[in-house]
Amino acid sequence: QEFVTVLVRDPRIQKEDSWHSYIDYEIFIHTNSICFTRKTSCVRRRYREFVWLRQRLQSNAVLIQLPELPSKTPFFNMNNPNHVDHRRQGLQEFLEKILQDALLLSDSRLHLFLQTQLSPEDMEACVSGQTKYSVADAIHSFASLNRRFPIEDEERKKGKNNADSDSESSSSGLGPSDDSISCGCKATPASEES
Repeated sequence: QEFVTVLVRDPRIQKEDSWHSYIDYEIFIHTNSICFTRKTSCVRRRYREFVWLRQRLQSNAVLIQLPELPSKTPFFNMNNPNHVDHRRQGLQEFLEKILQDALLLSDSRLHLFLQTQLSPEDMEACVSGQTKYSVADAIHSFASLNRRFPIEDEERKKGKNNADSDSESSSSGLGPSDDSISCGCKATPASEES
């Protein structure tokens, strides 16, 4: 049976400049779904990128009522662990709900959001064919750049030698692929994330 596990975790304060900071969150995906180019991935995203994703998904699936994001409150304090964790939980619930919808899963922006570190502008350019790379290329390149252990390189070579031509990903980035390469992020079981 297919599954998609998504965890939003590890909030970190990032400095933009001396006056501005923001929090980003690690998004960890583990899946056996044929919809995903990579079976394991980790990226970091900030709240406004979630807002962008929700707007793009809604504009492409007008008949679906998308779940809400945690509200952007003027009283949000990034130094308050309760505020940060409440937002983290809301972002995770948002992703859990949209990953249950087959129509939303067919949107390449969602896959680029979850499996690359491309900016919203670059994701739009990739999806609209204005880049030299496809969605699948972007996801594979990101995974390759984020391998931390040399053994993964060997596993990938073995996987390519053993794979037949039917296992290559489609250019949409939504075809099947091998899952021998992880991005090297810590894989924490969901039970430890409570």
